Amino acid sequence: MSFVDELDINARAGNGGNGVVRWLHLKSQEYSGPAGGNGGDGGDFYIRGVRDINLLARYRGEKKFEADDGDEGGNRNKEGAGGKDFYLDLPVGSIVRNKTTGEEFELVSEGQQILILKGGRGGAGNTAFKSSTNQSPMESMPGARGEVAQLHIELRLFADAGLIGLPNAGKSSLLNALTGASAKVGSYAFTTLDPNLGALYGLVLADIPGIIEGASSGKGLGFKFLRHISRTRLLVHCVSLESDTPLEDYQVIRDELSRFEQGALVTNPEIIVLTKSDTRDSLYIQEIKELFIHEGKQVSILSILDDESVKEFRDTLVATLSA
Repeated sequence: MSFVDELDINARAGNGGNGVVRWLHLKSQEYSGPAGGNGGDGGDFYIRGVRDINLLARYRGEKKFEADDGDEGGNRNKEGAGGKDFYLDLPVGSIVRNKTTGEEFELVSEGQQILILKGGRGGAGNTAFKSSTNQSPMESMPGARGEVAQLHIELRLFADAGLIGLPNAGKSSLLNALTGASAKVGSYAFTTLDPNLGALYGLVLADIPGIIEGASSGKGLGFKFLRHISRTRLLVHCVSLESDTPLEDYQVIRDELSRFEQGALVTNPEIIVLTKSDTRDSLYIQEIKELFIHEGKQVSILSILDDESVKEFRDTLVATLSA
């Protein structure tokens, strides 16, 4: 099942049940009069946060999501049963926009429930119209329509650290080494087409798919995954030492971050990780490290083939996130 982080659906709260015209004749009590009950209220439409980032993919084949309608009223002034509320489970981090009204709702915690659409009220039965001047009312009211809307759902991942960098910078390999995840890796660009998550001592790490020059304007994978960076506490910027221009590679990504959402992403705390250190000699590595330090950056160096360097960075990462 492929990863889905955007979806449009049609949503409807329940319609109210109709009120009814009914009559009651009780000779023993010498009563004769209206006895039509009110209709039940329609069910409300809620969204609810859950811990499942793949949930939107399961909804792709469904386009209508509806709460139950209220039942019509009954005899002897019985009110119709209310419609069952509908709960649309969505991944924590989802932003839901009502395209009809422009309202936006955000799910930030597991179990959070937000009322999106209100069900219609049940209509009045003829008993409600009885008065001193109208002893035998023939009127009743239909139930009100429930609110309807087209909803746009956008998922923005919550993570403690987001691994970013150019394609083939070693992000997926680093995620696997740090967390034991099984993200796909390969010696070609855009191996990762969907975000991958891993857990490190209770911390959530996200491997964000490769960003290229022009991503903020839609090139490559476009800004489809840039939004996932906005909710990470720390950016782990992977720069491959296989490159002859590591500093320029780093700047390409920084430029794209600065162009996305008025530059909000460039304010995130950041660690530079020079990856694939096994491909270069120590003199080149030290030269590149000093270039980044001169720019005021915190720098780590590692190779996934070197367990000690991975352990050292793991400790650095945990300490930084726990501070």
